[in-house]
Amino acid sequence: MTERGDQEATTDRRVSLEAIREAEALLHGRVHRTPMLSSRTAAALAGERLGIRLGAGPKADGVSRCFVKAEHLQMTGSFKVRGATNRAAGLTEEERRRGVITASNGNHGQAVAYAGAAVGVPVTVVMPVVATQAKVAAATGYGARVVLHGRHFGEALAHAEALRDDLGLVMVHAYDDPAVIAGQGTVGLEILADLPVVDVVVVGVGGGGLIGGIASAIKAVRPGCRVYAVEPVGSDALRRGVEAGHPVRITPTTIADGLGAAAAGEWTVPIAARALDGFIVVSEATIARGVVFALERMKQLLEPAGAAALAAVLAGQVPIREGETVACVASGGNVDLHRLPAILALAESGD
Repeated sequence: MTERGDQEATTDRRVSLEAIREAEALLHGRVHRTPMLSSRTAAALAGERLGIRLGAGPKADGVSRCFVKAEHLQMTGSFKVRGATNRAAGLTEEERRRGVITASNGNHGQAVAYAGAAVGVPVTVVMPVVATQAKVAAATGYGARVVLHGRHFGEALAHAEALRDDLGLVMVHAYDDPAVIAGQGTVGLEILADLPVVDVVVVGVGGGGLIGGIASAIKAVRPGCRVYAVEPVGSDALRRGVEAGHPVRITPTTIADGLGAAAAGEWTVPIAARALDGFIVVSEATIARGVVFALERMKQLLEPAGAAALAAVLAGQVPIREGETVACVASGGNVDLHRLPAILALAESGD
């Protein structure tokens, strides 16, 4: 784990608790209020790795203290619909007539397509050519025009920006937008409502929109709660951005395509620098084992990006103390079933 340094990003952009609560009110009835799942086995395995008992102490009462926030059961299969819906609701009439465009590895594109259809806005989604067919089909099914371009999110985003300028469309960024971040922050409010005494929250990150929103909500209400970011070994754009004090471009390589950001954002870097307690880097095999654990022991199908936070806890990489209550965010469940055999084989391999 790399602890947060003292260096702050050059800008001081913030998403307020008030903005997140306004998003929560707007999203009520438009998205799912997802459940908090409990796993005794996850608590036992993580505790064994750390040499502690997560269920120890007066808070336990015989109940596991490891929980999974089930955003893979959200509309469109991921948390992304929260931010996309909050952003779409704020479009002006003139912007709605122009239409919107976004770049996405898949989940955000589906979410913007869904949110756009709900308010009658035409949507164009640019995805990398390696995007899973399930995600392409879902975005198309919600009525979006899907353009495949580039090898990864960064190249797809550059193409989307060019199309925006050529066609006069409105960009809905996957993570670097305060309305999107506020929408994702409603996940944090729900965690606090279900677990008022939560001690540790663990989130898989790409560009940082989800953890930026969650950390903004949690630190405002329960400042003593620690929030950790989990990044794949080949995709650590947010950590690098925080260390540099500004977004840093990378070429992401990971099975967790939902965490494959080419750079963190102008909004998410300063939020992360201020609000996060540390970064944890996980191997591809560790992520795959998280997918397998969720499927075998919890009967939940998570995509690799959605399993990263749980995987880090299971591997004993998250600094958890005796008797603490831990919440992992399962951010998505849009798995290309044709890739499952490769994920299962990777889980059996060494790191």
